[in-house]
Amino acid sequence: MLLWGYKPTINMSKFIPQQYINAFSALGQQLNHPEGELRSLIQSEHLYNPWFTQQSVLDAVMAIGAMLSEENLAQWLSRYPEAGANPSKKVGLILAGNIPLVGFHDVLCVLISGHEALIKTSAQDTRLIKYVLQLLTEIEPDFAGKYQFVERLAGFEAVIATGSNNTSRYFEFYFGKVPHIIRKNRNSVALLTGNETTAQLHQLGNDIFEYFGLGCRNVSKMMVPEGYDFVPFFESIESYNEISNHHKYHNNYDYNKSIYLVNKDKHLDNGFLLVKEDTGLTSPLAVLHYETYTDLADAEQKLQAQTDNIQCVVTIANVNLNNQVVGFGQSQHPAVWDYADGVDTMRFLAAL
Repeated sequence: MLLWGYKPTINMSKFIPQQYINAFSALGQQLNHPEGELRSLIQSEHLYNPWFTQQSVLDAVMAIGAMLSEENLAQWLSRYPEAGANPSKKVGLILAGNIPLVGFHDVLCVLISGHEALIKTSAQDTRLIKYVLQLLTEIEPDFAGKYQFVERLAGFEAVIATGSNNTSRYFEFYFGKVPHIIRKNRNSVALLTGNETTAQLHQLGNDIFEYFGLGCRNVSKMMVPEGYDFVPFFESIESYNEISNHHKYHNNYDYNKSIYLVNKDKHLDNGFLLVKEDTGLTSPLAVLHYETYTDLADAEQKLQAQTDNIQCVVTIANVNLNNQVVGFGQSQHPAVWDYADGVDTMRFLAAL
């Protein structure tokens, strides 16, 4: 089946970057224009996972489609001239399932670096990744022999596993003897100066609410200057109020609100988001933590102390941080060269 004018030319016994780029960019074009079975999958995924609404799945599919442009892929792969120099290895992948297709980037890295992927999906997200890889093999049939879905990892020579702080201890025990990347819980933070425009604060709403805040790149906490006025923030995000129509999100909102009221915990409430002062990075669903700072140097110091627990920082401020810094509305739209936890997956794979 020839799609989008792409002609299969890959010789899988030899690593030829441009041919890999052609195949994945053709996949990106399909994801950017979902039709037929893909469109049906986008519309029906909520029946299998209530958090995977049509809009959430479409957002994820389109974000990956944008990531897979030929220009982006060529620029990305040019950084790794050593990729494909070593014999192909079997790389076990344990994928998360908190947001749609969250494990796609790991699969992409393994395949485009010439390795074979042994994929253990999350029970929360099995259909999407399987169908996207089916599309890839329709574009380039030789990819069919480069990945397999498994119930239990075996015969792997390296592992990339994404989980929680609890599961990471088990991952370290089981996979510690082979080359590995093991990811734990992370959260993202917005650093506000008080000079943000209405448009920027509205875009921040996307960083907070996209995928219902379930992703590690979603903002779960704000750093704000002492005396910060929250009124402009609440006014700017009011248009996101339809999120409360989602029953599971609203149940979490109601539950956390009742806890705060019973415990007499001080908090702000706009009817669909609870904002509570708390130094913790991880906030409950439908809750946004905030912490104050005296000046940007103080904010930097507080953020640097949490470097290993932060995925990215959303801000317009000129700050020097070890974590990735992105603009408002961009936290859930990483480029193909933006790596989870700041660990260069391609460099890891090229060295196997």
